[in-house]
Amino acid sequence: MSCRCEPGSSMGHSKRLSRKRAPDISIPPVPLPAVLFDLDGTLIDSNYQHVIAWAEALRGAGIVIPTWKIHRRIGMSGKSFVRELVREIARPPKAVDVEQLERKHDRIFRRQIRALEPLPGANQLLKHLARHGIQIAIATTSGREQTTGLLRQLKIPRSTEIITGDDVEKAKPSPDIFMLAAQRLEVPIDDCIVVGDSAWDLLAAGRKSALGVGLLSGGYGEEELERAGAFRVYSDPADLLMHIEQLGLPGR
Repeated sequence: MSCRCEPGSSMGHSKRLSRKRAPDISIPPVPLPAVLFDLDGTLIDSNYQHVIAWAEALRGAGIVIPTWKIHRRIGMSGKSFVRELVREIARPPKAVDVEQLERKHDRIFRRQIRALEPLPGANQLLKHLARHGIQIAIATTSGREQTTGLLRQLKIPRSTEIITGDDVEKAKPSPDIFMLAAQRLEVPIDDCIVVGDSAWDLLAAGRKSALGVGLLSGGYGEEELERAGAFRVYSDPADLLMHIEQLGLPGR
């Protein structure tokens, strides 16, 4: 038995509603995060040269420390780690001129810069990010002069921001250097990915809620980097590029 509905009935009203199309809601695309790189041990294979330079500089001041202890602190500011190492000596020297030690380290290290090589995939990773319009910064504890020499070993995209230890009052593990890099790029720090090889990079990133990504190419272990806050750990820049979609970035 069929039922005829009056024009004002509820069934007729339902039919009219069903014919209406839902309004289009346009969602603007979410911008890709910026990527902030450490330099030594992350893009350039230079950590062990730093260890040798520091060991020689310290010995010249009568401070003999096992090189593995020096390596554990590469990535910290020179002033911070020298003071910490001296405190661990049973009979520390009465006076340590940290600035003089830093200058001597820099002189020794500069002699080795021309022989240094980019880590596998470093140039390819930078090129890939730049091609996709992803903002890049390099934020390193090293001073401006030393950094300039190291950057000559890389193919740096033109738009890359460079931040050195001379640009901030406190170096890693303080987050200042990554904060400044994010400011220069005009990107919130919590919308940045920090790529580094040391626990100090990841601690600095985590203090300001940036996403930390660790690389094994500086000599730290995977477990240590994860404990320091790494979201993912890769062997080197080439390995990161191979798995870059894991970070929400476009692949090749």
